[in-house]
Amino acid sequence: MGRQIRVRGAVLAATVLLAVAGCSGTGTGTAPGKDAKPSAAGTPSSAPGGAGAQPASGDVLPGMVGVEAARTRLAALKVAPPGTMAGYSRAKFTHWAEQGDKCDTREVVLKRDGKDVVQDAECKAVSGTWKSLYDGAVVTEASKMDIDHIVPLAEGWRSGAAGWDAARRKAFANDLTHPQLLSVTAATNRSKGDQSPDLWQPPDKASWCQYGRAWTTVKSTYGLTVTEPEKKMLGTMLDSCAA
Repeated sequence: MGRQIRVRGAVLAATVLLAVAGCSGTGTGTAPGKDAKPSAAGTPSSAPGGAGAQPASGDVLPGMVGVEAARTRLAALKVAPPGTMAGYSRAKFTHWAEQGDKCDTREVVLKRDGKDVVQDAECKAVSGTWKSLYDGAVVTEASKMDIDHIVPLAEGWRSGAAGWDAARRKAFANDLTHPQLLSVTAATNRSKGDQSPDLWQPPDKASWCQYGRAWTTVKSTYGLTVTEPEKKMLGTMLDSCAA
């Protein structure tokens, strides 16, 4: 009987020790939340590799801030003359990135922006309807739609992206989280080129509010500079939101 008591006592002691060890956090498991890595300072939380965000009600682009928030961000943007284009190449902004399921960034944006979009086995849009924000045109052939970088790659380069690394440029060129990519008619996209808002505005003035908010959001998110004429025109575009 005495031996049984001693054995049971030993088992109980071992059980208590194991429980204490488990609560001490000294095992090989990782405590919840300890494995998360913070983003690098000033680096947007978007990167290639996902379906991205969806536009809020009334917006055509994801990640848009409201007009008052846009005014606050615009006021905070650093004003500077355009930087040099020395060393620029579109190839330094890798796009379009693969997003999974055979889809690249272009196809993801076409699917997001269109209505009743049908994709083939290779993720190519074979039918659907798109309304171009810049000119109000309705298009039913994906081949007639371009994916516009709201802040063009060259404009990004001369306002700060020249100093970025390749990963940050790739994120900028394939950003599905912020209002940086939009399906528009090829004609308006090519008319715009790499021009800033003081040099080119969407022909349909009804789009100016969204365009100004989007441009300001992207420049603020990525810490890019603006010129004085650019900032003034963005203010005019934001004023159209109340018209």
